[in-house]
Amino acid sequence: MAPSKVLAGARVVLPTGTVDDGRVIVDGTRIADTAPPEAETVDLAGHWVVPGFVDIHNHGGGGASFTGGTPEEILQGVETHRRHGTTTTVASAVTGELDFLARRAGVLAELAQQGDIAGIHFEGPFISPCRKGAHDEQLLRAPDPAEVRKLVDAAHGHAKMMTLATELPGGLDSVRLLVEHGVIAAVGHTDASYEQTVQAIDAGATVATHLFNAMPPVGHRAPGPITALLEDERITVELINDGTHLHPAALQLAFHHAGAARVAFITDAMDAAGFGDGRYLLGPLEVEVADGVARLVEGGSIAGSTLTLDRAFKRAVTVDRLPVGDVVAAISANPARLLGLDDRIGSLEPGKDADLVVLDDAFDLVGVMRRGAWVVEPQLD
Repeated sequence: MAPSKVLAGARVVLPTGTVDDGRVIVDGTRIADTAPPEAETVDLAGHWVVPGFVDIHNHGGGGASFTGGTPEEILQGVETHRRHGTTTTVASAVTGELDFLARRAGVLAELAQQGDIAGIHFEGPFISPCRKGAHDEQLLRAPDPAEVRKLVDAAHGHAKMMTLATELPGGLDSVRLLVEHGVIAAVGHTDASYEQTVQAIDAGATVATHLFNAMPPVGHRAPGPITALLEDERITVELINDGTHLHPAALQLAFHHAGAARVAFITDAMDAAGFGDGRYLLGPLEVEVADGVARLVEGGSIAGSTLTLDRAFKRAVTVDRLPVGDVVAAISANPARLLGLDDRIGSLEPGKDADLVVLDDAFDLVGVMRRGAWVVEPQLD
């Protein structure tokens, strides 16, 4: 058990607002109301303390793939993102053969059972070949509810989300099946019309997978899925804030129409996140990462990202000029609520896990704590 700590003197971002010269009391693995007499005081004057980041869409990092790696490699990827502030990770699997994905779900389920990941997200194979992005078209299929159920069952209760092109045959029935089993149905990699997207939302879809990407653009006569997803209060929209996937004006548009309470920042990271440029595999497809941007070798489509959430946070505040409280909501509170884990994570409140990130006054990460233990200990003068 780590010694009790009082993190003092920082600007602490709470659900009710930012407290200057605030403090966070850590007792064991939890945030506490009062500090025991033996608690160590850590002076964080000039810093920010924010909740640990929650990533609901992440394919890997540190050179490791969540879809194809060994359990040890997957943990290496999870640890890479932890060092960048992501204290809760949902592991995303990319399109593959159905039996392969079922086997991978079993591997990931064991890690979820151990508490190393927060669950599994299936991105594919039930997506549109018209909007396939970095998915192998030969492996795509319509969302047959029986096959959807096979993957959900293979996850042994740890399936958290599945991305579907809900306009395809079986799409709406698959949404309903997911909802019945407590799995988030996400609309993405879709060629749906506005009207078809409304139908999916009414059937129970609640997330837009990386809004704007891998879906038709907004048209003044054919408003498409983006408009339906932005306007409906039941939808949380994922955004990849790396400066490559979205123009800053698109990000502002999403925040303006959805509001900060309906945005979830994600990484959509692949193996190269936190690792470097070079050649990688995303599922069966070869990816070239150059200057931190991942693209398919064949065709040049963007292939996930090399983003980490600390970079997304800094960009949101310093480039996009979003209020810090809105960024904390998008990167911590909202995704925690989506996962049904907001009683434990997503905000700095007594009784919750002591998951937090320390940032300096330039919003660079200097410390990460997970369940009361430093993953990255601040090096303070």
